[in-house]
Amino acid sequence: MYTFFADLLVLLHFLFIVFVVAGGLLVLRWRGIAYCHIPAAVWGVLVEFQGWVCPLTPLEIHLRNLAGERSYSGDFIEHYVLAAMYPKGLTAETQLILGFIVVLLNLLIYAAVWHQRVHRSR
Repeated sequence: MYTFFADLLVLLHFLFIVFVVAGGLLVLRWRGIAYCHIPAAVWGVLVEFQGWVCPLTPLEIHLRNLAGERSYSGDFIEHYVLAAMYPKGLTAETQLILGFIVVLLNLLIYAAVWHQRVHRSR
């Protein structure tokens, strides 16, 4: 049962990361999502820029330990995402680059939302 919850947490964590990175695209269609997306994006960027470990990661590790599985060290992105993309692991420089990509992508999306709104009000 603990393995199931740990796996579910990994899925939810992954979906949250996708929402942080690309959730602004939903705002193009449904403006109200910005009230959820902006705080999520700010949190995601802070985690990357500050080198924090998301609280979901220790919870997942704890669940894996309760299930008798081997746990890992580091954070979610390092273990799951970067392990596939960058086999040498996560560096502070890589975290900054990821954070800047998230900021830039979302600034572009929100600029498009603002542009759309301005042109509709004319």
